[in-house]
Amino acid sequence: MRGDGDGWVIDADGSRYWGVHGAAGLLLRTLRPDGHTLILLQHRAAWSHQGGTWGIPGGARDSHEGAVDTALREAHEEAGLDPAPVHVTAALITHRAVSGWTYTTVIADIDNPVATVANGESAELRWVDASDVDALPLHPGFGAAWPELRDRIAALDLLN
Repeated sequence: MRGDGDGWVIDADGSRYWGVHGAAGLLLRTLRPDGHTLILLQHRAAWSHQGGTWGIPGGARDSHEGAVDTALREAHEEAGLDPAPVHVTAALITHRAVSGWTYTTVIADIDNPVATVANGESAELRWVDASDVDALPLHPGFGAAWPELRDRIAALDLLN
């Protein structure tokens, strides 16, 4: 059922995670003409969980969805991205909680840095040079995963 994933999971230590069936997000990348990799980042709205931080579009998985479906749906909802030109290259579980809750980062490519349209969950959407991501105040979960993700995307051929 659409939307049946909305809700919090609370671990025994009090840690809270959004998405009763887990969550997923889209790490979308493209190349600048000079060959530098750009990453689409979302500046989370102040009212949202971990508001004011930067991360990737993403959110709760519904019971009938896989991680890739969730990431593409959320990127469409939060950034207005058409999933048709998006080429998924990998899906990695980048956080696993004691409760079994997981966050999956879906790595994907797109031919050009397409225009985006922020919804109410975003203060801003921006294509950021991959080398500049560390300089931003990152969402704690994304920040913890970024070193592994940075290494992983560097090892993948971009836009084969």
